Amino acid sequence: MRIVIYSMLLLLIAIQYPLWLGKGGWLKVYEMERQLELQQAKNSLLSLRNAKLTGDVRDLKDGTRAIEERARVEHGMIKEGEFFVQILPPTKSSDSAPKQASPQ
Repeated sequence: MRIVIYSMLLLLIAIQYPLWLGKGGWLKVYEMERQLELQQAKNSLLSLRNAKLTGDVRDLKDGTRAIEERARVEHGMIKEGEFFVQILPPTKSSDSAPKQASPQ
């Protein structure tokens, strides 16, 4: 009787092995679903970036505003008749000025 029970138990384990650890087993399916979710998140980020780049390309081809903006920001260019004014933050004059002796 024990032989039958052990053989049935062994047969049950042999049947369960492909279900859990085989090529199309539950663990592989779970791992593939997780990888699919990660890839879909990556793809959605890339599609947003592509949409932005498509808009930039369209602006560069059709309009002059994008070209003008890039020329101003990247190359420091100004239009004819414009003036460029640069305002610098105030420097700490107390550090550079000579210290006076306090009267005693």
